[in-house]
Amino acid sequence: METAMFLCTPKVMHGVGVLSEIAPQLALLGKKPMILIGGGSFRRSGALEALLASVQGDYALFEGVPSDPDVATVEASAKAYVAAGCDYLIAAGGGSVLDAAKAAGLLIANGGDIADYETAVPQKASPPLVAIPTTAGTGSEVTKWTIITDPARKKKMAIGHESLMPALAVLDPELTLSMPPSVTAATGMDALTHAIEAYLSDKATPLSDVWSLAAIKLIAKNLLIAAEEPQNSAARGAMLLGQFCAGLAFNNSSVALVHAMSRPLGAYYGVPHGEANAMLLPIVLEYNQGERQERYAAMAEAMEIGETEAEAVVRYVAGLLERLPLKKRLSDYGVQEEDLPKMARDAYNNGSAKVNPRKPLEMEVFALYKSIY
Repeated sequence: METAMFLCTPKVMHGVGVLSEIAPQLALLGKKPMILIGGGSFRRSGALEALLASVQGDYALFEGVPSDPDVATVEASAKAYVAAGCDYLIAAGGGSVLDAAKAAGLLIANGGDIADYETAVPQKASPPLVAIPTTAGTGSEVTKWTIITDPARKKKMAIGHESLMPALAVLDPELTLSMPPSVTAATGMDALTHAIEAYLSDKATPLSDVWSLAAIKLIAKNLLIAAEEPQNSAARGAMLLGQFCAGLAFNNSSVALVHAMSRPLGAYYGVPHGEANAMLLPIVLEYNQGERQERYAAMAEAMEIGETEAEAVVRYVAGLLERLPLKKRLSDYGVQEEDLPKMARDAYNNGSAKVNPRKPLEMEVFALYKSIY
């Protein structure tokens, strides 16, 4: 049997209302945090006030992290941290806020430009990071990855190192109750994609498989309920756990062709990551269905769809997308047909495509894009 190492965030707090119980853990990390939040929903919901009650002292606030964090955001937040004399980071929001905080921590500790770390290895550990997800999708609170957009190169940089792992993840289902159906749908499909690709990836291990299948089971059972019944706390809690399990899985395995194809859509056209994954997942599952059929059967069992053929998994996931309030075609996002060849080239050259169970040719990637144009 092959050996494997498993990475995980050192501490995870989970439960309804757990945000109000984190003060003792924050006190272990330092005296003054810099808190990063997004566009205002965390403040409007009253969650920021609850978080500040746990901080119990001085803090700096970096507000307005965009849904697609870029180089400028990372640089600005890193400078703000240093100027304020902070000791650690708190990121509260969707995956974009958590990713921005990870990248800022990397710069705070190591300096340079964030693009350097696509290839360079950080020499110093980042400041401690407390990750508080308010969506159920990215699993960023338990991964070593940050995705940052470089507008000048029209590229989404995937930067990963274990020093970026948060010190504490806070999973409070109450923080996800305000997600609108479209965000619930997109983040949920993002999490499902993480779980499925981690399971089908060439880098899957027995350790990652456990979390992949647990995530698939939780998400398949609860995604539609959470989208259609926003105040269903049981479904919300299950989705939060599902995306957490998916994060553990792909952090220790890898994502694959869906992610390779979704990144150019975000870089060229700003298509939200979860929505891009949702569009692409059914067609890539169909493309891959001739490979690893025993794994398709295991996924079908986890989804409880009553069939074990690979085609049944494809039909099930396509049916999920059809019922969710998401766009289904690239043209719905204003993608121009003449850009498909260069996006296909970018996706083909992406490392995630290389660990896909079926190794695509560049013209096959183009054909997949074209099939949902």
